Amino acid sequence: MEVALQHPSEQALAERLSAMREAHRRKPPSLAERRARLKALRRRFAASLDAMCQVVAADFGRRSRHETLLADGMTVLDELDHAIRHLPRWARARGVFPGFKLWPASARLLPEPLGVVGILAPWNYPVNLSLIPLVAAYAAGNHVLLKPSEYAPRTAQWLAALLGELFPPEQVSVVLGDATVAKAFVRLPFDHLFFTGSTAIGREVMRAAAEHLVPVTLELGGKSPAIVAPGYPIAHAAERIAAGKCFNAGQTCIAPDYALLPEEALRPFAEAFRETVRRRYPEGARSPDYTAIIHERQYQRLEAWLAEAEREGAEIVRCFEGDAEARIFPPTLVLEPPPPIRLSCEEIFGPILPLVPYRRYEEALRHVEERPRPLALYFFDQDRGRLATALARLPAGGVTVNDTMLHVASPKLPFGGIGPSGMGVYHGEAGFRTFSHFKPILHQPRLNALRWLVPPYRGLADRLIRLIVR
Repeated sequence: MEVALQHPSEQALAERLSAMREAHRRKPPSLAERRARLKALRRRFAASLDAMCQVVAADFGRRSRHETLLADGMTVLDELDHAIRHLPRWARARGVFPGFKLWPASARLLPEPLGVVGILAPWNYPVNLSLIPLVAAYAAGNHVLLKPSEYAPRTAQWLAALLGELFPPEQVSVVLGDATVAKAFVRLPFDHLFFTGSTAIGREVMRAAAEHLVPVTLELGGKSPAIVAPGYPIAHAAERIAAGKCFNAGQTCIAPDYALLPEEALRPFAEAFRETVRRRYPEGARSPDYTAIIHERQYQRLEAWLAEAEREGAEIVRCFEGDAEARIFPPTLVLEPPPPIRLSCEEIFGPILPLVPYRRYEEALRHVEERPRPLALYFFDQDRGRLATALARLPAGGVTVNDTMLHVASPKLPFGGIGPSGMGVYHGEAGFRTFSHFKPILHQPRLNALRWLVPPYRGLADRLIRLIVR
C-alpha cells in the first residue's frame, strides 16, 4: 500500500486529511483490528532492524549501530509489546460512582478516539519519535498523519515504506517534504497535533494550531541539569553523566545539559569525565560507537557557542580531537561558564557539558529553581532525606536518580515536559489517554428522587435541597 505524500501542496494535505477524517467517521479501527495491525507492525519492525540502522546512519553520516538499536529499536518494540498486551484493558469502559446525591444513577467513562492525529517528528531519534506516538494514537483508535523530519530523509522514506506495507492510507499516511511542508502541516485542522522539537518551534506550532483550536501535545526541551550532591562518589557521577551526554553525541532532548557540582569536586569530576570518555572511545573521532552531528549548521552552531565561551574566559577541556569534515564534535567540558553566554542560557543539544560549581547545596537548588522548569532533572545523592526534600522542591518533566535518561525507557512511566519544556505526556497508558476522549455517560433510572427537585421549590423540594446542599 502507498501511504506517502511526496512534497504535497497545502491543498493536497487538506484533501488527505479530509479523506482520512471521513474514513474514520465511517469506520474507525476496531479493537481487534488495532491489535492485529500493531502485532503486524511489531513483527515487520523487528525483522527490519538492520535496515533501520543503515538508513539512520546514512542520515547522520555516522550513527552508532548499538545506540540506534537501543534508542530507536528497543524502545519501539517495548512500546508495541506494552500496548498490545494492555490495550484490551485500556479500551474498556470504566465504571465510576457518581455520588450518593445522584443515587440511584450509575456512570461510566467510555474511551473513544479523537479522530485524525497529526504527528510532527524530529531528526534526533527519527524512528522512536515517529513510531512511539503513532503506536499510542493508533492504539486509541485514531487515524494518523505522520510528518518525519526532512533532516533524516532516508529514514523518512524507510518509515513510509514500512507503514505502507501494513496500514491502508486512510488509516496511516506519511508526509515527506521540507520546512515549507511542515509549516503547512501544522496549520491543518487536526483533531490533535503532536509535536516533538525545540521550544522555539513549539511556540510556532502552538500558534498555528490555535487558528483551528487544535489541542496540542508539545514535547520540547530546555536545560536539563544534573545535580551532584556533596559527598557523592565523583567517579560514578562522571561515568553516568558522560553516558547521558555522549549518547547520540548529546543530540537528545533529555541529555544532561549542564552539571552542578561542589566547588571542590569541579576538577576531579572533569578528570574523571575525560578518562571515562577516553576509555569508552579509545579511537577518539574514529570510534564507530560515537555519533556525528546531524548536519553542518548544527556543527557550526556548537563551534560558535564554544568559541564564545572561550572568549569570555571559560576553561575548555576537549576529551579528544574532533573531525570537522566528518562532523565529529568531541565531548567537551566548559568549566565555570559565565552566565550571559549562550551555553548558559539555551539548550545545547550537543556533546558540550558546562560545569557549574556551588559552595552550598542550597545554591544548586536555587540555581535550578530560578530557571525555567526542565524536561529532565538528574540527582546524584545518597542522602535519602536530602533527596526527598529536593525532589519535592524542584518541578521537572521527569527525574532519574543516580543516573541519566533511564526514566524515558519505561513504557510504564509517562514522558512529557512542564512549562517551557512541554505540555502533555505519552508512553504506555499515558499515550492512550492523551489520544482518547473519555466520554462521561450517566444512566438515570426512570424512578429516582430527582423528579421531585423541580419548581415550584416549596415543601418537599425545599426540604430536599436543604438536605443535599450542605
